[in-house]
Amino acid sequence: MNLQAVAGRKEEIAILQDALQSKKAELIALYGRRRIGKTFLVRAFYKDHLCFELSGSQHANMETQLFNFAHVLGKFMDIGIVPQTPTSWPAAFIMLGNYIERLPGTGKKVVFLDELPWLDSMHSGFLSAFDYFWNAWCTKRTDIIVVICGSAASWMINKIIFNKGGLHNRVTRQIRLLPFTLTETKDFFQSRGIKLDLYQIAQLYMVMGGVPHYLEQVKAGKSATQNIDELCFSSQGPLRDEFDRLYTSLYDNAHTHIAIIRSLSAYRTGLTRNEIVKEAQLKSGGYLSSILNELEESGFITSYLPLNRKSKDALFRLTDEYSLFYLKFIEKRRSSQKGTWALLSSRPSWKAWSGYAFENLCLKHVEKIKMALQIGSIYSEQSAWYDRKLGAQIDLVIDRADRCINLCEIKFSDTPYTWTAKYAKEWQQKVIAYKSTLQTNKTIFTTFITTYGLKPNDHSAQYVDSEVTLEQLF
Repeated sequence: MNLQAVAGRKEEIAILQDALQSKKAELIALYGRRRIGKTFLVRAFYKDHLCFELSGSQHANMETQLFNFAHVLGKFMDIGIVPQTPTSWPAAFIMLGNYIERLPGTGKKVVFLDELPWLDSMHSGFLSAFDYFWNAWCTKRTDIIVVICGSAASWMINKIIFNKGGLHNRVTRQIRLLPFTLTETKDFFQSRGIKLDLYQIAQLYMVMGGVPHYLEQVKAGKSATQNIDELCFSSQGPLRDEFDRLYTSLYDNAHTHIAIIRSLSAYRTGLTRNEIVKEAQLKSGGYLSSILNELEESGFITSYLPLNRKSKDALFRLTDEYSLFYLKFIEKRRSSQKGTWALLSSRPSWKAWSGYAFENLCLKHVEKIKMALQIGSIYSEQSAWYDRKLGAQIDLVIDRADRCINLCEIKFSDTPYTWTAKYAKEWQQKVIAYKSTLQTNKTIFTTFITTYGLKPNDHSAQYVDSEVTLEQLF
């Protein structure tokens, strides 16, 4: 296997490698949002062990899925003809078992079933047939690894991982494939010969996140601005019309999911469930809970409970970088002209977006922030804090077990940041509001998180106890 081809997936590779060394049958459940690299990871790592691979087709009926099964099986059997299409999934799995039993060698044999939710079409009986195939045939062997994969994260969790039937507790290993971190993104670019400084990598990350398929489109020898311009604003840009495809490929009734995403994109601090119902004009109930869960499991939104709030006040926040960027800039600029992003990124709207996007970036790398503050070994909890009545908000609060609290202010800037007298006064008022609302007697530290740190002056010296820079987030 070419480790360079799957740069940034060290933990996931270790899990797949352990399965190869196992002396029992392994059932690996792999899930994650679309474009995250699930299929690529399995194919790249298990290339020399893959004996069968089938991918479900969206909206296809059982007959079509079974025809595809027979076609793929014929190719792996290398018999030159397509075997007779099985009439049911139980018959299909019998054919698969018979084929594997005739394979030579004692090494591990990997069966890869991709986009499992689509294979389980209505009234197909796929899941019960797979259940029987695993329990009655696979578990009796020591040379089988079955990898089941799906982009519909909530389906994988509810139907497979927490299955209450024959597959209950049968998954031996599970992998939730997440977007690359900043460090993994830098390594990915280096593996592809792309030479960009940390600021430019951060700019790209703020637009497309750590989604490998999007990052693959970045071209060497061009700046972040040039790449964003070509990918998002040119007539043939692959991210120009990705938004609708992204959600419709994951969810059958994507209009509701998109309505929630659109509502959240307008509120930096996030929305409560009741506020989402009002803003997106939806009905509350179990259906809404299911949709919110699907969006969160797929990594598009994040829920969190502000420190001074009750559980019913939990906020949902849009944390998918591309969706935020699309709704803010791409959707509103349908004409394609060179230099569009260079123009837009010089306007005030860019400043508002970049602040929110950088805040999201920092929240996703909070463990790096703790390491930079040398508090990684101290138990702590983190959240945001806001008080709408007072009009006060703190981007990140790290509440530590050693009776200290880091109040973190996050700013995106292309130069070292200067604390003015006005800004220092505003921050002082925020701290006073926080202390009076929470009535805490813990020691308060002010932490400033920005790209290039602070430009020292009397105000920063008086109020800032520690700094975290972009370099430390990598």
